[in-house]
Amino acid sequence: MTKNRSFFSTIALLLVGGSLTAQNPVVQTNYTPDPAPMVYKGRVYMYTGDDIPGFDFYYMTKWRVYSSADMVNWTDHGVPIALESFTWARDRAWAAQCVERNGKFYWYICAQTINNDMAIGVAVADSPTGPFKDAIGKPLISTGSWSNIDPTAYVDNDGQAYLYWGNGSLSYVKLNKDMISYSGDIVEVPQTLETFGGVRRPRGGQNNQNAQAAPAVPNKDMFVEGPWFYKRNGTYYQMFAGMDKGKETLSYSISNGPMGPWKYQGRIMADQPTNSFTNHGGIIDFKGNSYLFYHTGLLKGGGSYGRSSAIETFKYNSDGTIPPVTMTKEGVQPVGTLNPYNRVEAETIAWSEKCTTSEMGKTGVYVSGIRTGGYIKVRSVDFGKTSPKSFSAAVAAGLDGGILEVRIDSVGGTRLATVKIPRTGGWKTWKTLTENVVTPVTGVRDVYLVFKGENITAGRELFNFDYWMFNK
Repeated sequence: MTKNRSFFSTIALLLVGGSLTAQNPVVQTNYTPDPAPMVYKGRVYMYTGDDIPGFDFYYMTKWRVYSSADMVNWTDHGVPIALESFTWARDRAWAAQCVERNGKFYWYICAQTINNDMAIGVAVADSPTGPFKDAIGKPLISTGSWSNIDPTAYVDNDGQAYLYWGNGSLSYVKLNKDMISYSGDIVEVPQTLETFGGVRRPRGGQNNQNAQAAPAVPNKDMFVEGPWFYKRNGTYYQMFAGMDKGKETLSYSISNGPMGPWKYQGRIMADQPTNSFTNHGGIIDFKGNSYLFYHTGLLKGGGSYGRSSAIETFKYNSDGTIPPVTMTKEGVQPVGTLNPYNRVEAETIAWSEKCTTSEMGKTGVYVSGIRTGGYIKVRSVDFGKTSPKSFSAAVAAGLDGGILEVRIDSVGGTRLATVKIPRTGGWKTWKTLTENVVTPVTGVRDVYLVFKGENITAGRELFNFDYWMFNK
């Protein structure tokens, strides 16, 4: 019996240790497919979809946004737009991308219309986190085709903006300066072995008797969906979801001009254990590093219909080509530190267990669904050379709330403070509680906000958590 207890204790420690070193997926409180990163004023904003696991299709109803200044601690900004933001949309809030121009933010989305085809719309805001609103009250791209998905936009150095999109075929238009209309015709990009590494799928699929079967091309990609269009050092890149062994790859082509001709370069991410049929990514440079965003089905409860965003760093080859990128559990390293003496939103998270996020009125986004045994990890917290004196947390509880322990370096690490949370008068009645720091701390450390219940029924929700800060 002693040996069995020892064995299971060892397994438990290994599982906990694995979660403590994990950074991918980068959001654990929601399912976040199709990440689209945007760099703006020293932060990376990540626009995602919102999967609903448990279904056998991509029944999605809203989009989410997160941001980070250090690439590891991601702040949840909630749901700035949803299907109901567009009067013409009825279902399938699929992949989207946001770009900035002249201080305004244009979020290009796709959704199923009331006519049951797919169309591309655009929402606009004065802030990268919204509020957003439908910019034109109707689709921007609507041709009665199911190929109108996965928009990607880019504003070139000469001021000309482009919008690419596609499923099975790749199309583009030249956007006008207002970013909500376009000039000229919709152009379909030829798909050949040279342009995208494979042949174009026939329109209509197997049920179309007039469609000609595409010849088999062993070990070759083809453009499937999910384009990501950008420019770097004078070269234009078109990353896209290809296909290999029944699963989507991330592959890419390059060009000397924004409209092609495109030349296939190979696969960036293929044959990886993503636990998802699809993949959809974005690439950015930030603080001297290059990052690949993609999604997997590896979050607990996830899969092909419960996908989550992940990030890897990579280095371009000297000729500008992109090397193969291997997915990792550890993800990326921080490129900045967090100041604990400023208000820190509780939904700023590097890793979390047994909690989720909610959103309401003036409070905005907050951490909810907190259970005993859960925690929030915040990386690279810089306490400086002088230890803080106290710790404050804004919380709300409709029942006896339990305990919030503040520890460093690990869930069981040195305890800095203990906050006993009483009933505050309701789950949305916030109180700020302050406790002394009992152990001095300086320098850059990881902080763990650990949730415990004291004489509380196992599994019951403990409290809601809005923000925290240390005090000098």
